[in-house]
Parts: sequence; C-alpha cells; structure tokens
Amino acid sequence: MFSKRAPETPTPGRYRAAKASAFTLQSRKATRPRPNRGLKDQDRDSSGSGSGSLRSKPQRQEQRREFDKPPDVTSPSSSPIVMLRVGPEKRLFAAHEAILRLSPFFATHCATQTPSPTAPRPRLPLQPPGKHIDLPDEQPEVLSCVLEYLYKGDYYPRLRHNSRKKTWELEDAGTNAGVSAGELGQATATVFHHRAGGVILRDTAIYCAAQQYNLPHLQRIALRKQGLHTGIQCSTILASARFAYANTPDTESKLRAHYLALIVRSRGTFMRSGTMQAEMERGGKMFFDLFVALCNHMDDYVPGESASSAATTHC
Repeated sequence: MFSKRAPETPTPGRYRAAKASAFTLQSRKATRPRPNRGLKDQDRDSSGSGSGSLRSKPQRQEQRREFDKPPDVTSPSSSPIVMLRVGPEKRLFAAHEAILRLSPFFATHCATQTPSPTAPRPRLPLQPPGKHIDLPDEQPEVLSCVLEYLYKGDYYPRLRHNSRKKTWELEDAGTNAGVSAGELGQATATVFHHRAGGVILRDTAIYCAAQQYNLPHLQRIALRKQGLHTGIQCSTILASARFAYANTPDTESKLRAHYLALIVRSRGTFMRSGTMQAEMERGGKMFFDLFVALCNHMDDYVPGESASSAATTHC
C-alpha cells in the first residue's frame, strides 16, 4: 500500500553516516557548545548576534503561564468515564464525569468517590478503579434522555419554535424514515416504567427525574413537551398523574397543576371513562385537588355565587 521512498542523498555540509559513527566520546565533548557567559547582556538586548537561539524573559514568562494554566476539565475528551447501573436489571451506561457534574446530584456522588490527596498511595502504580453510580429505581429509557440532555441541551424529539405561528412544536423527525411525525410522536410519547407498573407519559417520568437530579431547565423542557402530544388514552393520563403525585413533593405545583387543568378541560371525555371511575374509587390526594380545581373552574363561570358563599353545610 505504501511505496518505498528513495534514499536521500547527503547534502553538502552534513556528516555522512560513516563519518558520524566514527566520532569518539572525546570529539563529542569537544564539539559541545560551552555556556555563554554573556547571557544577561543578551537578555537585555535580544537584537544582538546569536540571540535568535536564546529566549528572552517575556517569552519564558509566557511559556511559564501556559504550564501554570489548569487543564480544561469541562472537555469530555479529557474527563474520566463514570459507569451508571440503572434499573432492576442494572443496565450499564457510560458518561463523562465532567458532563455528569452539571447535575448537583451526580456531582455529589462523584465527589464521594474521589480519593483524598492525603490518603496513602499503593506501592505499585496501579490504575485506580473507575467511579460508578447505582440507580436501581430509575428507568433506563428515562436516564438515556437525561444523558442526552446533559450532552446536547435537549432530548429526542427536540423542541422547535415556530416563529410564523409563534408556537412550540416537536421536531419533524419522521420524514426521513418514511414514518409520519404523528406516528413517531405517539411512539416516543409513552414509556413503560417499572415503578408505575405500566405505561406512562415519558415526559412526566423525565420531569420527575430532572427534579431528583436538580436540573430545573430540563424540568421546563419536559413540562412544555407534556401538552404537545395528542391522542393519549385516559388510562395513560391518569397513570401519569398518579406517578407525578407519587414522585413530586406536595410543594410542587407545575406538573400537578398541568394534569388537573388537563382533566378539567377534557372533563367530558373523562366523565365517560370507566378508568376515571375506577381511579376515583381508589381515591388519593390528586382527586381532592381535582375537586378544588373543578370548583375554581365553576366559580370563574358563575361569578354570582362561589363555593364559600353557597348554602351552609356542616362538615
């Protein structure tokens, strides 16, 4: 594959190989240049003869500053790899530590595994074991989206702003694969979550995971994507709402309010749903919040009488 290069002919002024090998140790010592005692004078005036091979003080200081500069630890290529074991099946994921440290949750786990500089080092120069993080309660498909966000700033399908309509929409990623955007959106809208015991909206699971990993911007992205999917079954919406209530604190209002508003707007559909009846018979805090949301919705349309000024009722 590679052609052989023709041997180079010795140029005038260069020693041949035979002549160079005949140098004795004494001749090498004799030809070694002696240190120049006038180095300080040449540092003061770099324009003198022979000063081209010597470095001036500003050049040495600049080189010293380059070595003193710390390495770019934010670059993924120079960052160590952290292994993540996810879900009950302990599926393995690999990510750069510099990327994971964007999340305070992962940064804390990485910091606890960093050896102390005062700890005794092993006698043999063995490579230290890599860091690993166990996430047994996480769903692998959800963590994949979280890692994609940490690397790219969004997860598939990404958000697109339609400047003409002034609305947000999901990217049309199905045109190249021969699948319509609607069918592709339905395929990526839901995910089976082992903690929910069934299918829920993927954006809901990502929102809850982003809250756990302290990624507020990812929470806003997932919340905005919640309402961009259409044709979701009532059972999936109710299961997702229960998952949101079970995995967010009582002080959380955005995701919970999203589901309450969704049920209120689509109350005609949920009234005819057998799943809604079964879920209400099971009860839970979500349905009391739904009752309050429905009362507030009625007060907006009937301003003459509010729930507080209705007929006296003994509780």
